[in-house]
Amino acid sequence: MTDGVTTDRTPDAEPGDHAAARLRLLAEEAPGAPRRAALARLTDHWLAGLLGTAPGVALVAVGGYGRGELSPRSDLDVLLLHDGTGSPEALAAVADRVWYPVWDQGLALDHSVRTPEQARKTAGEDLRAHLGLLDARHIAGDAALTAALRGTVLADWRAQAPRRLPELRELCQERARRHGELPFLLEPDLKEAHGGLRDATALRAVAASWLADAPRDGLEEARRRLLDTRDALHLATGRATDRLALQEQDQVARELGLLDADTLLREVYESARTVAYAGDVTWREVGRVLRARTARPRLRGLLGASRPRPFGGRGAGGGPDAGAGRRPLADGVVEQDGEVVVARTARPERDPVLALRAAAAAAQAGLPLSRHAVRQFAAAAAVRPLPVPWPPEARDQLVTLLGAGESTVPVWEALEAEGLITRLLPDWERVRCRPQRNPVHRWTVDRHLVETAVRAAALTRRVSRPDLLLVAALLHDIGKGRPGDHSVAGETIARDLAARIGFDRADVAVLATLVRHHLLLVETATRRDLDDPATVRSVAAAVGTTATLELLHALTEADALATGPAAWSSWRGSLVADLVARVAAQLAGDPGPERAARGAPTAEQERLAVEAWRTGGPVLALHAQAEPPVGGDGPERHPEEPEPIGVELLIAVPDQPGVLAAAAGVLALHRLTVRAADLHAVEPPREIAASGRPGGVLLLDWRVAAEYGSLPQAARLREDLLRALDGSLDIAARLAEREAAYAKYPRRRGVHAPPPRVTVAPGGSQLATVIEVRAQDAPGLLHRIGAALEAAGVAVRSAHVSTLGANAVDAFYVTRGDGARLTGAEAAAVARTTEDALR
Repeated sequence: MTDGVTTDRTPDAEPGDHAAARLRLLAEEAPGAPRRAALARLTDHWLAGLLGTAPGVALVAVGGYGRGELSPRSDLDVLLLHDGTGSPEALAAVADRVWYPVWDQGLALDHSVRTPEQARKTAGEDLRAHLGLLDARHIAGDAALTAALRGTVLADWRAQAPRRLPELRELCQERARRHGELPFLLEPDLKEAHGGLRDATALRAVAASWLADAPRDGLEEARRRLLDTRDALHLATGRATDRLALQEQDQVARELGLLDADTLLREVYESARTVAYAGDVTWREVGRVLRARTARPRLRGLLGASRPRPFGGRGAGGGPDAGAGRRPLADGVVEQDGEVVVARTARPERDPVLALRAAAAAAQAGLPLSRHAVRQFAAAAAVRPLPVPWPPEARDQLVTLLGAGESTVPVWEALEAEGLITRLLPDWERVRCRPQRNPVHRWTVDRHLVETAVRAAALTRRVSRPDLLLVAALLHDIGKGRPGDHSVAGETIARDLAARIGFDRADVAVLATLVRHHLLLVETATRRDLDDPATVRSVAAAVGTTATLELLHALTEADALATGPAAWSSWRGSLVADLVARVAAQLAGDPGPERAARGAPTAEQERLAVEAWRTGGPVLALHAQAEPPVGGDGPERHPEEPEPIGVELLIAVPDQPGVLAAAAGVLALHRLTVRAADLHAVEPPREIAASGRPGGVLLLDWRVAAEYGSLPQAARLREDLLRALDGSLDIAARLAEREAAYAKYPRRRGVHAPPPRVTVAPGGSQLATVIEVRAQDAPGLLHRIGAALEAAGVAVRSAHVSTLGANAVDAFYVTRGDGARLTGAEAAAVARTTEDALR
């Protein structure tokens, strides 16, 4: 007896007896791991009988057979191990009496005959052979031979891990490039595609190296479901195939007792996502460990200690986590070892926005979210979920996350792996892992929605409300999986989700319209006569406004690009653009209501203006605002612990050139993030005007936030503003010095933002020329815009600045020095020079 298996030939060793026993087992045993193990035991028993008594020889199972995981049509991976003392003829006779009966039964056999030294040498030269031997299991014969080989192979694997694991990772990546991503394929390869059984095996090999271990939550269950599906596929087709073809899916679902093929695919996709995410986390850990082993610790310590404090969008700063290899990214969020983690001082259970803030910071920096951080967020969300409707910061962080482009995807997947997305957006569960049977679609419904947001991020310069574009992209197919027209169902869901996210009633209506009509433009442009006035009128009636039309145009393109190559072409694009131009003309011919006139200055604004007139210098006032107490299921915040959501900064300055650039530059120097701003001129009161003092006052109303630390004192801001206005503080030089300091250190590439776009809004105002700027938010951006407009020789009479996620959307009402509007040529020149300055 060896391992409980006799080595003498028995009646069960006869080919006919084994074949019958195999058929009975497959017919009577329920699908699953017990049947695979039973099939492996039955095969062991048969092969041991075939081997019989053979001194100095061992029969060894490797690969999946070595793990005891035999599917109905699996290959038998077997190694005939010998000590090299027998004659070649005797060894050949032993091999023949094992191999031929296997072939006679029509079973696929992957076999080799080697000494332990030869097996070890082959493993050292062939990574795949080494992986198979890691799962070596003794079947029959000389157990000492098998044990010695196992010990040697495992010791070599651990010793060679720094060299072999990068090779293994490249092997996995190459396989993914060839076979695609299993969680999104309509006919996936269960074994070879990314997230499949090969990847699960690779994670076992990583764990065997002792360098890193895969996340275990759900991984074994996911692997089991993929194996069960492959078993059912083998029985349904009668072939050793791993590709889950469309025509086989219904029968495989029945074999597994599932409702239908869609249910089958959702289970497969969910399992593959678990494997793929575990792989992403594990390979990052492997990379970190290998870097740490090869780096010089002393040099790392010096670099960590000298790393500068960063600054972020329109102003940011350092924090208690700066240095020691931790780079602050946002409030409560830092980068460490190439991942985004929670800052030491952060308290996720008391900051429900932290998860979205961290996700947005990670995506914008092009960094992965630490799995530990995501699990912290999930635990905190269970205790204290986001209030509904969301606070403004949460909505802004979602938009920032969606606007990051390609780097949004891995961050979104990390949140989804821990169930955070369905906590934030409960209706997401209905589209999660939902397959799309239309061959035009390359993604599942949920991934298509994220991919549409990725595509929309590149189109944000074309719209005045990039936040609405990005959220509409995320929600446009949210109605799929429900009865009836998914656009109609989605409109209702989008209204609920938009209100939940915290949009006001007008924005909710726009988002609902975009979801309801997200197919309108492409279907009308390709299926209707655009020369028929009724066609254009019907689209105009559905869209309602030029702003909504602008958003719908961008959404249409993003949706098609995210669908697949067959869904968009230059021809389709030109037809849609033609329709949009006609509808825009139709809407322009029906003038809407006049924009409400600007309200009178508030009492405080008037007081500041009067003081600025009297003193001849800037006057400032800071007003902090706090989020109201949180209701709902989560615990209420202690009344003495408000969470700041923004600060109103009022500045009154006697009208003079360069005010906007100077004020914006001072805020950037003090690392204040500008969320919104409004600038307009105020005429002096009669008693001051009668005094003969020339000029008015510019009122600047800012909404700012300190990303790190506390707010600066108003007196310090005023002092710096005075110096900036009189020229003694060179803001441009100071900002350039800061940029140069950071340029000395390697920076991650982060998000590839689309280039800035500066345009002239035709007919935007009867009194001034409207210059619109759409750009990626960045430190000192508003200062650079103001400086460019000043250099162009125009006066800024009013400005409306907003930061939507990571996008700056600003409008500047400018005139000549004499107060007249710019000519068309002058306006175009100003837009061109401003855009050049921002590039």
